Amino acid sequence: MNRLTPSHPLPVDPVTWPDVAAVPAASRPRVAVTERLVRRAVSRLPLRVVTPDGPLPGPGGPRIEIHDPVAFHRRLGTSGTIGFGESYLAGEWDAPDLVAALTVVAGHAGALIPAPLQRLRGWWAPPQPASQHNAPDDARENIRRHYDLSNDLFALFLDPTLTYSSAVFRTLPARWDQLEQAQHRKIDRLLDLAGAGPGTRLLEIGTGWGELAVRAARRGAHVDTITLSAAQRDLALRKVAEAGVADRVEIRLQDYRDLSAGPGAGYDAVVSVEMIEAVGVRGWPGYFRALDRVLAPGGRIALQAITMPHDRMVASHTTHTWIQKYIFPGGQLPSTEAITDGAARHAGLTVARRERYGPHYAETLRLWRERFTEQAPAVEGLGFDDTFRRMWTFYLAYCEAGFRSGYLDVQQFQLLKGGPR
Repeated sequence: MNRLTPSHPLPVDPVTWPDVAAVPAASRPRVAVTERLVRRAVSRLPLRVVTPDGPLPGPGGPRIEIHDPVAFHRRLGTSGTIGFGESYLAGEWDAPDLVAALTVVAGHAGALIPAPLQRLRGWWAPPQPASQHNAPDDARENIRRHYDLSNDLFALFLDPTLTYSSAVFRTLPARWDQLEQAQHRKIDRLLDLAGAGPGTRLLEIGTGWGELAVRAARRGAHVDTITLSAAQRDLALRKVAEAGVADRVEIRLQDYRDLSAGPGAGYDAVVSVEMIEAVGVRGWPGYFRALDRVLAPGGRIALQAITMPHDRMVASHTTHTWIQKYIFPGGQLPSTEAITDGAARHAGLTVARRERYGPHYAETLRLWRERFTEQAPAVEGLGFDDTFRRMWTFYLAYCEAGFRSGYLDVQQFQLLKGGPR
C-alpha cells in the first residue's frame, strides 16, 4: 500500500502540553513555501516519505508516514525543528524505524535548508529565550527540569550504576548485560586521564548519581563533587554511604561559578562528564576559567563532552531547538574547536590527549531506548503520560541517530596547564 489513511491526532493534555495540543496558525504562503522545501529535501534524501495522497518523489529509503500534512507543514514552517518534534508528539507523523529515518535527517542536517534561506534563519527557527542563557537562577531551574524529574524514572532505563553518559564498550554492537561494565570502563579511563589514585585531591563538576565519585574514592582519592540537582545529590549521598566511602567523598549543591581553589593550592585532578553541554555558549569562558582556578600546579583535567561540527554550532547556537525546549533547557553542544580554542584562550589550558567514542554512544542510547520501551508500563505507573513517553522515545532515538550519522561525537579530553608534559 502506497497510500495512508489519515489518522486522528493522538490524545494530548492541553494543559501539560499546550504547544503539542494546538497546531500553530500559519499563513498560506508560509505553509506553501514549507511544503516546497520539504518536497525539495525529500527528492534528494534517501527517504521514503508517504502522505495520505501517496509517496513523495524521491530515491527511497527508511519510511516516514505523514498522517496530517497540513499540521506538519504549519508546525515546521513556524518553528523549525521544534515543530518537527512537536508534530511527532502529536502523532501527525511517524516512522516504522524511527532511528533509521532520523539518521538520514541528521546526516543531511546542513543541507536540508537551501543556503540562501540559512541566512534567514529567524524566519523559520525561533531564537533562544532569555532563560536559556543559564544565569545562576535559570541554571538551577534548567537542571531541575531534567535531572529532578524522578530518580525512579532514570533507574528504569539506566544500568545499575545509574550512569547517564556514554559508555565505552569492549566490542560493538553491545548487549544490555555489558553496559554496567562498559560504564565502569568509561569512568576508569577518565580517572586515568586525570591521574586519580591514592591521596589525589579530586573535584568532580556534575555529580550525576555518584558512581564516578565512588569509583574514585575506592582508588584512594579524596573527592569533592558538586551538582545543582537535589534529587541526584540525595541518591548520591546514599550510594556513597552504602559503598563505605563517605569519609572520602563530599557532595555539595553548588554552581561551578562559585568554586574556589581546593584544599591547599588546589585540586590535583578535575573530572567533568558531559557537563559542559549544560553550561551554554555564554558560560564556556567562565567554565574554563573555573577549571583553571581550582587546578593545582601540575594537575590534570579530564572532560567527556558531546560534540557537533563547528560550522553547525556557529550557525545554530542562538536558535531555540526541540531538545532545549523539551529535554535540556539551556543546553548547547560544543564543537571540538570550541573546547580546544576556548580552553586555551580563556584559561591557558592545552589539550594533551583526545579520544573519540561516537559509535559507543549510539549503542548506549540504543540500549537505553530499548529498555525505556520495555518499561513503558512502569513509566506510566510513575505518573508520566503517553505524550511524555513518546517524547522520551523521540529524544533517545533523535540522539542515537545523531551519533549513528556521525553528526554528533563524544570525546574524552585531557587538559593541562601550559601544554603536554
